[in-house]
Amino acid sequence: MIHVELTRDDPWPDGAWDALALAGARAAIQRTPHGELLTTPATVEISVRLASDAEVQGLNRQYRQKDRPTNVLSFPMVQPDLIDTVSRNSDDGELLLGDIVLAHGVCVAEAAERGISVEAHATHLVVHGVLHLLGYDHLTDDEGDAMEEIERAALSDLGIADPYLIRED
Repeated sequence: MIHVELTRDDPWPDGAWDALALAGARAAIQRTPHGELLTTPATVEISVRLASDAEVQGLNRQYRQKDRPTNVLSFPMVQPDLIDTVSRNSDDGELLLGDIVLAHGVCVAEAAERGISVEAHATHLVVHGVLHLLGYDHLTDDEGDAMEEIERAALSDLGIADPYLIRED
């Protein structure tokens, strides 16, 4: 069972962020070989934090040595090759998959640039973040292409348009 623990700080407005984060997490996991995490008796927890750009900039500086905000940061708690083993053999019936942090200003600006809602873009960032927690990356073109295909499929399942289509205005 997937459980998303969401915290929201200003300047993120009130909204259905809990439902959005859970739907994004479930859609991402379902499109990977780790789909069994959706039905495991263990509680698989993902922490999602909706934060300010300043907070994300501090985390990005501390953990990635990049002194600027970024749209999403992911902090896996389990090595990807051990996820299925840990979920089956969890002593307490819980698996903390990891943490995802979204930066409000960056998210809002990117959504406006793409002409989409903040909610749709935040969902995309949650999907992207969950894939990082599962060990996916985009360091090479092949890895990036594979990750993007999973994102497209997961977002399509949620009725969200392909975020990688090039808009022609």
